Amino acid sequence: MNLARESIELLEQVARILWFEGTKHGLRDREWMALRFLSRANPFSRTPSALASYVGTTRGTASFIIGELERLGYLERKRSAKDKRSVMLSVTQQGKKFLVRDPVTVLVEAIAVLDDDVKIRFRDTLRHVLDQSDAAEQRHHTDVCRRCIFLREDRTATDSKTTVEFSCRLFRAPIAEAEVDLLCTSFEHHRQ
Repeated sequence: MNLARESIELLEQVARILWFEGTKHGLRDREWMALRFLSRANPFSRTPSALASYVGTTRGTASFIIGELERLGYLERKRSAKDKRSVMLSVTQQGKKFLVRDPVTVLVEAIAVLDDDVKIRFRDTLRHVLDQSDAAEQRHHTDVCRRCIFLREDRTATDSKTTVEFSCRLFRAPIAEAEVDLLCTSFEHHRQ
């Protein structure tokens, strides 16, 4: 038995839950993927270009997905305060409420019942597989800022407490502590 090949065959079957024909609760698979991603993306990745990169599609198709999610009231776009040519995408309250119907919830629930150690090994195994495929294909996947080579952490100690400030060296911008666990399409992992 080839365990690596068997694992890939199981991933293909799991992928059928992620990629499906038609619609589920009125959305196509890529629309679900976009809504799910934008609900967990950091501010640098809530752009049409980053969405296209994450979903693995053209900017034109990403624009269609954005338009559809906007039409349904799940997404809104705003002009960037810093650069009027840029657009920031945000999931609306209605979109956040709609995410409870997400078809991948069945997978989340199946993983959630596992012991914490098993969940961590499972996640880390998938990250390892992505890291290896990225190296082979000379590309980068999306992951959380906390694991990124571009994250800078500055600690300042005073008599009463230690404060931590984060920034992204790639974008040369501050990152709130709550944002270091959000997804970034410009992620690059630390090389071992």
